[in-house]
Amino acid sequence: MRLSDINVIRELLGRHGFRFSKALGQNFLINPSVCPRMAEMGGAAPGVGVLEIGPGIGVLTVELAQRADKVVAVELDDRLLPVLAETLADYPNAKVIHGDAMKLDLGQIIAEEFAGLDVAICANLPYYITSPIIMKLLEDKLPVRSITVMVQKEAADRICAAPGTRESGALSLGVSYYADPEILFKVSRGSFMPAPNVDSAVIRLNVRPPQYAPRSEKQLFGLIKAAFGQRRKTLMNALSSKALPKDVLAAAMAEVGLSPTARAEELTMDQFVRLSDALPEGCVAPR
Repeated sequence: MRLSDINVIRELLGRHGFRFSKALGQNFLINPSVCPRMAEMGGAAPGVGVLEIGPGIGVLTVELAQRADKVVAVELDDRLLPVLAETLADYPNAKVIHGDAMKLDLGQIIAEEFAGLDVAICANLPYYITSPIIMKLLEDKLPVRSITVMVQKEAADRICAAPGTRESGALSLGVSYYADPEILFKVSRGSFMPAPNVDSAVIRLNVRPPQYAPRSEKQLFGLIKAAFGQRRKTLMNALSSKALPKDVLAAAMAEVGLSPTARAEELTMDQFVRLSDALPEGCVAPR
C-alpha cells in the first residue's frame, strides 16, 4: 500500500469514513521521500526500539518498522485505530497504543516495550502541541538517545536557536538544558495532505545528561519562563514583583555580574543558572 499516494489515502480514509480534524492538527505526509529520510536520520536500525507519537495513517510508522526491531506508536484519535490496523497489518513489530502522549507514562511504556533495546523517539508532531510535548519528553528524562520530530519551520528555528542570541527563548533554553538540537532538513507545505499554511522542518535533539546542576530546576525554569514572558522589558522589570522585590533581584544580578539593563535573550544558560541559584531558595519567579 503506497501510503504517500493521494489516491490511495483518499480511498483508504473513505472506506473508514475518516475526516480530517483541524483541532487535532492532522496533516498526512504525501511526499514519498520524507519519511524514509526521517526514519534513517531518526536512528531506526537493528537493535533499536522507536517510540512514535501521532502516527496518523502510519506513513512514518511503516518506514520505522522496516528498519527498527520494534515500533510503538501512540495515537490519540480512536478513528485512526482501524486504519492503522490495516496499514500496519504486515508489520508484527509495530504496536499501536491508544492514548494521549501528554498524559501517558511514557517511561513505563519504554520500560515495558523496549527491554534490551536502545530507544529513539521519532514523530511528525501536530503543530499545536509542539512545545508542550517536546518539553515533556525532555523533562521526563526518558532513557532515549535522540528525539527526531517534524515541526513548523519557524518553531524549528526557535528550538535550535543558540542561547544568548536574539532568536533564543524559553523553549530553546529548555531544550539546550537537556539536549543538543540540530535542524536536519526542511519540508515544504506541499508535502502534506491537506497542505498547511506553513513550511516544516525535521529536527533532531541529541539527548545528553544536563550540563548544569542548579539548586532547583523548578526555580530555574520558572525564572526562564518569567524572563521571556515579557521579553521586550529588561530582566529587572520582567521579573520584579511582590514575590521577587527589585532590591533582591538587583542584588542577585549584581552578584552574578549582570547589567541592570540586561534582557532575557542576552543571557546564556550558565548565567540563568547562576542567577537562579543567587536568588532566595524557594523563590519561583512569576509566570
